[in-house]
Amino acid sequence: MISFKVIESVLRIGPRQGQKAYSAVPKSVNKFSSSWLVDRIVRETSLSEGDVRNVLITLKNITKEVVTLGGSLDLGDIFSFRTSIPSKMEKNEKDVCAESLKYPRIIVTWKEPIRKALKDIQIEVDNPARKKQKSLTPAPSPKGEGSEENPGPQAG
Repeated sequence: MISFKVIESVLRIGPRQGQKAYSAVPKSVNKFSSSWLVDRIVRETSLSEGDVRNVLITLKNITKEVVTLGGSLDLGDIFSFRTSIPSKMEKNEKDVCAESLKYPRIIVTWKEPIRKALKDIQIEVDNPARKKQKSLTPAPSPKGEGSEENPGPQAG
């Protein structure tokens, strides 16, 4: 479960510039380190810590090579990525050159198990303003209109 809190900020651009706006931000960031990853893999497999670190270093080197070659890499059930270098749209064909290319990017495509996990994330927003609104509306009495003893108006 990811818990969010409500923060107030002033909009800096757009038609509502200078106005207050509210948004939800995570209460705490769940950031996991590479040492946590290594420890977890060592605990759940028969690999040693050195083996896991060597695999991660090799994966980094392979990733750099694939990106440098402008290729793509499929990492099984986790994700695939590809290098993308978009081009500016020029008016004339002869104007297209190396300067027409934009900054290189890596496009990550998550595989089905990860996409399913993203859909299954449970969230909770801690918003005191909404809690106050709910408490201001009176709760219906158990023996009031709509109960068995007092069914209220009925069509006849």
